[in-house]
Amino acid sequence: SLYMVQGQGDGYKKVFVAGGSKGVGRIVVDKLLESGSEVVALVRSEEAVSELSSLEGVTVFKGDAMDYKTVEGAMDGCDAAITTLGGGPGDSDLKSRVDYVGNNNVIEAAGILGVTRVVLVTSIGCGSSKEATPPSVYEVLKNALLAKEKAENVLIKYYTNMNWTIVRPGGLVSDVATEKAILTEDTKAIGSIRRA
Repeated sequence: SLYMVQGQGDGYKKVFVAGGSKGVGRIVVDKLLESGSEVVALVRSEEAVSELSSLEGVTVFKGDAMDYKTVEGAMDGCDAAITTLGGGPGDSDLKSRVDYVGNNNVIEAAGILGVTRVVLVTSIGCGSSKEATPPSVYEVLKNALLAKEKAENVLIKYYTNMNWTIVRPGGLVSDVATEKAILTEDTKAIGSIRRA
């Protein structure tokens, strides 16, 4: 079955996915299903409910990750969680950004429910990778990056007994995948990643 980070740990039977209706999250859902994992997806739109409900092995909860109780209810019974939640550059108020509030709800629910494996997808430009981002790009994405970084800090500071991974992809482009992306711990690496 799918490893949460290639080559690390055992596969997981029931995986909660926040942000699984499109982009990276949708690809994660497909990969989890291919590996034999059961997926629990939290989505907001009826269209996403309909699409994901048609897939064998997916249980869909319609709700908003900004609501803690909704996240906790959907995640209950899962043994791992992946969040790819994110928003655009917009609002600077952290209390209204899914990048922080939604991701924080996933992290907190995982801790309370005893889910010991969490993968948080944020972005290059967060934390120690800030210097990789050109200043003009950072300024445009600053609100999102600061909110994502705050969620990272919650995971790092409070969940020391949890097996977690933070993934900071470069700019994500909806295009045919080249399969040339690299996985690196180099905090100065930056680039675009094509996703189908």
